[in-house]
Amino acid sequence: MTTLTMRDEKRIEIIQRVFRGELTVLRAAVILGISERQCYRIKRRVHQQGPKGVIHRNRGRPCKRKVKEKIVGRVVALARRKYQGFNDHHLTEKLKEHEKIDLSREKVRRILRSWGISSPRKRRAAKHRSRRDRRLAEGMLLQVDGSPHDWLEGRGPRFCLIGAIDDATGKVIEAFFTLAESSWGYLRLFSEIFKRHGLAQSIYSDRHSVFWTDREPTLDEQLVNKRPLTEVGRALDELGVTLIFAGSPQAKGRIERLWGTFQDRLVSELRGAGAKTEAQAQVVLEGHLPEHNRQFSKPAAQSKPAWRKASATQIEKALCFKQKRTVAKDHTVTFEGTLFQIPKQSPYRSYANKRIDVHVLLDGAVEFFYQNEKIARFDSKTTHAFGLYRTNGKREGFRYGPLSALSTKTLELSP
Repeated sequence: MTTLTMRDEKRIEIIQRVFRGELTVLRAAVILGISERQCYRIKRRVHQQGPKGVIHRNRGRPCKRKVKEKIVGRVVALARRKYQGFNDHHLTEKLKEHEKIDLSREKVRRILRSWGISSPRKRRAAKHRSRRDRRLAEGMLLQVDGSPHDWLEGRGPRFCLIGAIDDATGKVIEAFFTLAESSWGYLRLFSEIFKRHGLAQSIYSDRHSVFWTDREPTLDEQLVNKRPLTEVGRALDELGVTLIFAGSPQAKGRIERLWGTFQDRLVSELRGAGAKTEAQAQVVLEGHLPEHNRQFSKPAAQSKPAWRKASATQIEKALCFKQKRTVAKDHTVTFEGTLFQIPKQSPYRSYANKRIDVHVLLDGAVEFFYQNEKIARFDSKTTHAFGLYRTNGKREGFRYGPLSALSTKTLELSP
């Protein structure tokens, strides 16, 4: 039986649009994040084999040309010590001549970059920039960004306006005020958009730390040859949404120009309404967005939207914070300085010493999963019913919500 992931389903939908003549192969390749040649291959396999043609034929098979971990470790050690400061080409020559490690320059480059070792030579060639055409249908590409600004002009605290604009129509899909540009803010943004409209095919963002990380890959990531992801990047990847990084502010000029418009018109609207708090500012913003979209948006080249359907459960399970914990012998889990007691479900089933997944949802609830099965849920209403106790007297309550000091809500717990 063939099991299709959400990414596979996305590929099938895009290829079907190519068959119907709604997309060119080149445009489909850009949406899927693959080369035009590879897109032609997938199209041919789908035509011959049906939906299972989108599945990579190497899935589940070990790579025959994968460099052994022992050699990778040796190359990294030599690059950090004996040959520190050598450029990629020079290091490749030294490895072949003196260390008897015969690897291509590109293979050495990939190994070094995956371990966070950059080239000592910094070169940036001049680039020719040209205007990029809009996407053909709504939902194909969303540009997202945040704009920290004194929106209330001193009448209240400074906020950050986080929003998303559709590339095909120029319509502001969603926007709201928050204290800072954070992972929680963007997960909330995507949650509201995806539940209301559906999944976008691509997200276009800058290299903010919310989306991009330079950390070294973990052991699990190395084993599957996967690039390190942030919480937001991981969530979008699980939903099969392609994350595209802009190389410059000008590349995402549509949303940058939106902030300029809002810092002129929206600030005036906030001043006229006398808004002084985040809640008051949000009310003014929600009233201003329909008027802004009527005036500045335009029809898409294709009238049929490109949003992909997804259930609320799928969206909530992906758009959350995920960590791992080990269950103690007394079936308790320590998380964020608080001890959770896992309720007894069966006299014959034990989770002691098991590694479980901890999901912190956007509404502050905490859920425990073992092998994709939910075994417990805690929130402000069910905390005492399931038995939650503080681990020490220093903490006044459990920290629900995003793992960030700026957007965390603390709920007081009675003994």
